[in-house]
Amino acid sequence: MKQFTLPIRFGIAVSGSLIAYFLILSLFNLHTNIFFSLFNGVITGFGIYEAIRYRRIEDPEKFDYRRGFMAGVVTGFVGTLIFTIFFALYCTEINPEFMQQIAQAWFKSFKSFEAILFFTVAIMGFATTLVLTLSFMQLFKSSNNPNKKPV
Repeated sequence: MKQFTLPIRFGIAVSGSLIAYFLILSLFNLHTNIFFSLFNGVITGFGIYEAIRYRRIEDPEKFDYRRGFMAGVVTGFVGTLIFTIFFALYCTEINPEFMQQIAQAWFKSFKSFEAILFFTVAIMGFATTLVLTLSFMQLFKSSNNPNKKPV
C-alpha cells in the first residue's frame, strides 16, 4: 500500500486543482465554454509529471518503467475520479441549471444527457492520464545510451 500513497496524494492535489479551476471559471460564467476545459490537461499533466518525478527521487535504485507508469496512472485516475464525482454533484445539487446551460452551449438538440456528460468527463480524464503518463515515462525511463543525461 505504501507504493500508492504518493500517487494518491498527488491525485487528490490534482482533483483539488481541477475543482478550484472549475469554480473560478464558474465565478466568471466561463465554465460552459468547452475550450477552457483544455487547461484541465495541463493541470492533470503537471500532477502526473510531478508524481513520476517524486517517485523517481524517492527511490532511484528501484525506479523502473513499471513503477513510474503506475504512479502516473494512479495519480491521474484518482484525480479524474474525484473530479468526476464533484462534477456530478455540482450538476445535480449545487447548480442544477448548469445542465441546461451546457446543453445549450454544446448539444442544442439533446434534452437530457447527464449520463453522456458525466461519462465524457470521466473518459476525457482517463484518456488524458494514459497519454500523458506514457509521454512522461519516455523522459524518465532508463537509457542504454551512456551519453544521455537523465531528466
